[in-house]
Amino acid sequence: MLEVRDVHSFYGLAKALSGISLTLPEGSMSSLIGPNGAGKTTTIHSICGFHRISNGKVLLDSQEITGMSPESVRGLGIATAPEGRRLFSKMTVLENLLMGAYLVRDKKQINDLMTQVSSLFPTLKERKKQLAGSLSGGEQQMLTIGRALMSNPKIILADEISFGLAPLVIQEVYRALKIINQRGVSMLIVEQQATAAFRFTSYVYLMEQGRITLEGEPEELMKHDRIVSTYLGE
Repeated sequence: MLEVRDVHSFYGLAKALSGISLTLPEGSMSSLIGPNGAGKTTTIHSICGFHRISNGKVLLDSQEITGMSPESVRGLGIATAPEGRRLFSKMTVLENLLMGAYLVRDKKQINDLMTQVSSLFPTLKERKKQLAGSLSGGEQQMLTIGRALMSNPKIILADEISFGLAPLVIQEVYRALKIINQRGVSMLIVEQQATAAFRFTSYVYLMEQGRITLEGEPEELMKHDRIVSTYLGE
């Protein structure tokens, strides 16, 4: 289980996170929604060690991981599918996937993970020799998720997973995420499109101005008029 307890952080003198707390139970699939600048990406970066936490704690299975390096956090089983994908655009699909497995030492396990990725995203198998930068936006997002899966993670933190994607591609991406989750990988998904979060995840956190202002199962949150009118467009 991943726990974020009363975490505060700054960018210079500007406060980015003001005491956020959230829990990601083992095997769960939760989402983090909110307006631009609310602190969603900073939350992901703070968990993963990319951004310094000034106060508060991050725990994985009751072990504190606050302040660990990104590589150490990844070694504990937390992988990211980052905002903007951040692929190695001049490397092939296969090379990008293998980069995701750089901490995996067992060759058989790497082959098994590659088989999983190919099963989830047959397009990537077909394009394994193609440069990542030449893929469509949807294919690049699939590759980003595949690269995260290649590290054999316990948890995937996915940032802006549906940004810029067509509705049918979003469905395909979430279909794959559901399968990964059903195999035991917990997920926290930062979603700009609240409708996708409410449709595909089982627990939703609303972040505004560096704080978690509401949380709950989608059915419960939809009872709040503000959620419906502001985030679901009704």
